[in-house]
Amino acid sequence: MPEEPRRRRAPAMSPEDRREAIVQATLPLVVKAGANVTTSQIAAAAGIAEGTVFRVFKDKAELLDACIQRALHSDEEVARLEAIPADVPLEERLTSGVATFSGYLDRMWGVIGALRESGYQPRDEDHKKHKGPPVGMQQLSEAVAGLFSEEEMRVSPDLAARMLLGAVFTNRMGAGFGQTTAEPATIVDLFLHGALKGGDR
Repeated sequence: MPEEPRRRRAPAMSPEDRREAIVQATLPLVVKAGANVTTSQIAAAAGIAEGTVFRVFKDKAELLDACIQRALHSDEEVARLEAIPADVPLEERLTSGVATFSGYLDRMWGVIGALRESGYQPRDEDHKKHKGPPVGMQQLSEAVAGLFSEEEMRVSPDLAARMLLGAVFTNRMGAGFGQTTAEPATIVDLFLHGALKGGDR
């Protein structure tokens, strides 16, 4: 019988890629269980041995802090907004911006809220010292400002973006109080045209 070819081992991940893979596998578990998630559950979700977790992270607290930092990052959302063509109608551009920012808030609050509810306090010193909105949120605000065309505006794009995202922020907070939240297109319509009926605009 012909000899079966030997299976090639998959190339080893770089430490950075392995770290990111573990964080990505951990994030949905944190949303469900907060800090009560176990390293055995994390290892199973990541498809690795439990010992591998501790070769990448000093302990579970360091992994949870990395999850917080990952939830705060907005690089993917910023890239998505920057890819919107300038010739797309403003209302459509802003609707995409609102939907993207809403998704960012849901992810961030899902992770941080679950950890807080389970009694976890971030150990990361940079996280504790940071004042004001997360850097990721500031970057998203700048990306949304870039969706406006100055020729169309009575105010600066930066101010318009802050006001629009303030409405998005309030809208998403309402979900925590059992309120019905508005869809992105509704928020944009109110922002651009106001709450009065057409004849009174």
